[in-house]
Amino acid sequence: MTKVAVVEIDGCLASAAAITHDVLATANRIGTTKRTRFEVATLRYGPRRHAGRLRGADLVIVPGLGSASADELERKLATPACRHARDMLVTAFANGAMLAASCASSFLLAETGLLDGKRATTTWWFAPLFRQRYPNVELMTERMVVADWPIATAGAAMAQMDLMLAVITRFGSPALAKGCANYLLLGERHSQAPFMAINYLASQDPKVARAEKWVRSNIARDFTIGDVAAAVALTPRTFARRLEAICGVSPIQFVQRIRIETARSLLETTRLSVEEIAGKVGYAEPSTLRRLIRRETRHSPRHFRSGG
Repeated sequence: MTKVAVVEIDGCLASAAAITHDVLATANRIGTTKRTRFEVATLRYGPRRHAGRLRGADLVIVPGLGSASADELERKLATPACRHARDMLVTAFANGAMLAASCASSFLLAETGLLDGKRATTTWWFAPLFRQRYPNVELMTERMVVADWPIATAGAAMAQMDLMLAVITRFGSPALAKGCANYLLLGERHSQAPFMAINYLASQDPKVARAEKWVRSNIARDFTIGDVAAAVALTPRTFARRLEAICGVSPIQFVQRIRIETARSLLETTRLSVEEIAGKVGYAEPSTLRRLIRRETRHSPRHFRSGG
């Protein structure tokens, strides 16, 4: 039996906490052996009361913190509740517990220093802040889940579902995880990339925002990365560094994301052929567009034309 502690910090995402308990309860319901069962305890950290010491947990799960903005998140990380929870995580890990967190709670794990030198993911819209605060963590923003046990992290909000399936796989079995997914109608998702709004990330830096606008205005043209950098008065190297810091992508990926996003919109809202759309977003060969859409979304262009 696996002993699980679910740490719910005041204001955490109610949906993420509910998903955690629902998936564990489902695993207990459909599991066939005692070994795959989960004994679950909830620890609540708030402004007036803090959970007691954690003893004997095999796994500690922290659902998303529920912060709507970077400023709010930084204020929350400085609260007594988060500081107590951070110290508890360090102690639990030292005592042999594995750790799992999703969304902004990945920041709480990073605060402990336990992610230094390791890979992690977090909610995509907080990626620039994460890189700024924790330069020693290898952030993989596009990944839905990075399950590098003994620590696992997951992306934005509903990525808690994907994290929980990774938990069931690790502590139960792949078959049990598949059973839970089927029972709860949870689909397998590997990447946050299809959900990432490049314009939102770009808006956090004036130069990158101008570059995004320039690419969209010249999207049908055959231009180089040097052209984009020059349009915003940056050298290609400086432009690449700014993009990595703000959007977590290379210049080529930046342009491809904008082109694929535009192509998807045209697929969904017009009856233009793939060949016509490819030309409108700067690809001479329709096969290139098809390949990139499939790579980024795991779907063919037909999926977006038909609505799935």
